[in-house]
This record gives sequence, C-alpha cells and structure tokens, in this order.
Amino acid sequence: MLRKLDNKNMGRSNLGWLKSVFHFSFAEYYNPKNINFGMLRVINDDMIAPGTGFDLHPHQNMEIISYVVEGELTHGDSMGNKSTISRGHVQYMSAGTGVFHSEQNLGDQALRFLQIWIIPDKNGYTPNYGDYRFNWDDRHNKWLHMVSNKEGNAPIKINQDANIYSLELDKGKEISFPVAEGRQAYMVQVEGNSSVNDIELGTRDAMEIVGEDILIKANEKTHAVILEMKKID
Repeated sequence: MLRKLDNKNMGRSNLGWLKSVFHFSFAEYYNPKNINFGMLRVINDDMIAPGTGFDLHPHQNMEIISYVVEGELTHGDSMGNKSTISRGHVQYMSAGTGVFHSEQNLGDQALRFLQIWIIPDKNGYTPNYGDYRFNWDDRHNKWLHMVSNKEGNAPIKINQDANIYSLELDKGKEISFPVAEGRQAYMVQVEGNSSVNDIELGTRDAMEIVGEDILIKANEKTHAVILEMKKID
C-alpha cells in the first residue's frame, strides 16, 4: 500500500521567526484523522530565522531526532549537553523520565531541520542525548543508515524498533528500498523531485508505505529520508 501526502495539504504555522510544516497533528494544527503513523508521532519541517529558536522547554517519554537540512542547530539541555550540528548531521534525545532542552539557530543563515518524534517501546527510560556528524557523501547514491534500535547496527540507537535512512540520489539514478510484510515506512522528499513506484513526489511531500517494496527514480537531484518501522495497530 502506498499513499502520497501532498505537502500543500499538511498543517502549517508561521510565527515570523519560525515557519513550520506539520506532517501530523501538532500545536495549533489538529486533525483527528492524522495523529500518527504507527509509532511515528511527529515530523515537523521547521525553518528558524537566525538569532532565534526554541527556549528551554520540557519533554518526557519520547525519542526525539533532529535532522539538519541547512544551517546550524545548537542544542542545550538540563543534562549539561551543548552541541551544534549542520547539514546532514543528526542529534538524538531520549526524553525518558523528563528533560529540559533548547534548540537555537545561532548562525547567520536560516536553519531548516526535520524534528522527528518516535513513541518509545516503554516509558521511564533514563534521559540521554547524543549526536552524530555524518559525512555527506556517505548517502550519495546509496542509503545511509543513521538510526536503529538498540540491537541494530546504526551509529545512533533508539528505544524502539525503527530505522532512519537518508539518501542523495543524482538525477536519472534509481534505487530500491524494501519494506517487508509486517513493516511500514514513511518517506519524506526533503529536497528535489522523484518518482516512487511511478508516483511523483516534490519537495516536502511524503509517502506512507506498508508492506511493499519501492523503487525511487530521481527526476532531479533528490534528497530523501525514510523512517522504516515495525507495523503496529
């Protein structure tokens, strides 16, 4: 099963300093038919103006992954961590029993990043934070496995049976992605334009994939992220 999600139909917010596209219900955007996709609860495509950002605020019992598309993202938290990452890098925070953190754009250009929330396999984990500065070329015309569960082999590990991959595919190239029975995936067309099993996706569009392999063809240089996970009711 494939279902295209046109970004024009997604939730939107414009606070001046922050412009967001909401893949699922979030903040002032509420759609009772669009709360989550299995364990995937949030994907916000955020654009933050220079010198602004999210001040210190709390989270609990959520696996939070941030993937930078452009600009620089500076993280700080109540555990004493402070770090800045840039294009293609990932930061991860398990909110667990509770943590405060801030997300700032201290750079001189706009910051765009995907804020991803995944529901953990249980509540009550001890909070922790990490980041990873992936080499951009490691996703050039191939899948870069960035996030896995604790038994997986990705450099970032989360408390859930889910995987996150990124890809930069040159125009005219093709690549497949398997989604086994009992699994599902959510693809975000981060930049560019592609055809997925002959369904066209433009920048910021998405696709739900359930138990079906896909073939991605790059109509122009394509930057994509796929979240693959166990299918749950």
